[in-house]
Amino acid sequence: MTHADAELLTVRDKGLPLRAAGMTVEDFLATEPRLDEFWTPVIVLDDAAMTANVATMAQWCAERGLDLMPHGKTTMAPALWKRQTDAGAIGITFATMGQVRTARDLGVDSVMLANAAVDRPALAWLVEELADPGFRFVCWADSIATVDAMEEALLSTGTPRPVDVCVELGGAGGRTGARSIEEAVRVAERIAASSVLRLAGVAGYEGSLAHDRSAVALAAVRAYLESQLELHAAITPLYDDGELFVTAGGSAYFDVVADVWATADRDDRTHFTLRSGAYIVHDDGFYRGISPFDEGAAQPETSPRFVNAMHGLARVVSAPESGLALIDGGKRDLPYDEGLPIPRSWSTAVTGPWEPLHAEVSAMNDQHSYVRSEQPLAIGSVVRLGLSHPCTAFDKWRVLPVVESADSDRVVDLVRTYF
Repeated sequence: MTHADAELLTVRDKGLPLRAAGMTVEDFLATEPRLDEFWTPVIVLDDAAMTANVATMAQWCAERGLDLMPHGKTTMAPALWKRQTDAGAIGITFATMGQVRTARDLGVDSVMLANAAVDRPALAWLVEELADPGFRFVCWADSIATVDAMEEALLSTGTPRPVDVCVELGGAGGRTGARSIEEAVRVAERIAASSVLRLAGVAGYEGSLAHDRSAVALAAVRAYLESQLELHAAITPLYDDGELFVTAGGSAYFDVVADVWATADRDDRTHFTLRSGAYIVHDDGFYRGISPFDEGAAQPETSPRFVNAMHGLARVVSAPESGLALIDGGKRDLPYDEGLPIPRSWSTAVTGPWEPLHAEVSAMNDQHSYVRSEQPLAIGSVVRLGLSHPCTAFDKWRVLPVVESADSDRVVDLVRTYF
């Protein structure tokens, strides 16, 4: 049992039944809890759907010889990271050094930081962690100034081994990353010349260059990925004999990444690594519309499919005028940055039976959402909500219940988050 497993549930864990306070997760689950004990609002995860999604992604990657280091910042939930690594992921990706520190405290020993590490206190902490020979850590740099800052901090503290650094290639109008292959080559040369850094490959994020699956968007993604391979070939003479990474792939265009990478020369020391993270729960909004594996995507019936594994439950607390109901979940409880929650069904109880609901959420406050519906919704009734963008769903909850399946109210797990 890890220290996370031993943590006690408290009344500060919103949504939990009062009787859970003072129990460990294991003790609480032994009482065979049901969803109708939980307070609204709540976000619920689907065990069967998550299991299927993890298996689908693992098999698809294995068939293409791709490694996977899923983005852990999506969930910040060690129980879900473990599902991914148990299925073959070679590590977990994070976005900040604070997340890396949290992950290390929770026992993660293979980490990619999809970012630069230039904070001196964070680098001093990293130096201590690198004394563990079993700890894999690789980060990114996109400029000589970044390399200079890292080197200065590491030289002042000393490091038991060089820090692995991938040179990051970006694109015009995108996020971070060197803006040309020539610039990236100069960064790679600077990394390779350092005594405290080691050139460990090339990295980037194609998702910042497009936001849909139009022909123009897909062409931009493909062109970027081809440039990434060109960069990898250009700096190959700078590599040593250690392990290398070529890494890209969010949860929207990983199919294009795999297609472009299929043209690359492969060797045993290079990990062609996807970082997709949202696939474990998928969603009912943004990723449903952009993922190539959504159950409604225009792909052959034999294509892999992800299914939505999370939904929200909120209760009607006010019906102040005809056609309007206010529910008790708002921006503090439900994601809204990539689309508002979608009312899918309603019931007189959390456990159903569920009736279809033709309605929309027109606006959200901190703790309320406005449901516009011609169908009257009685005070106390429950609305089941489709949610968009898991990356901003998990951060609103310290503990999320997991039900056996979409049709079950049997709670089989509680997932803790560590944001």
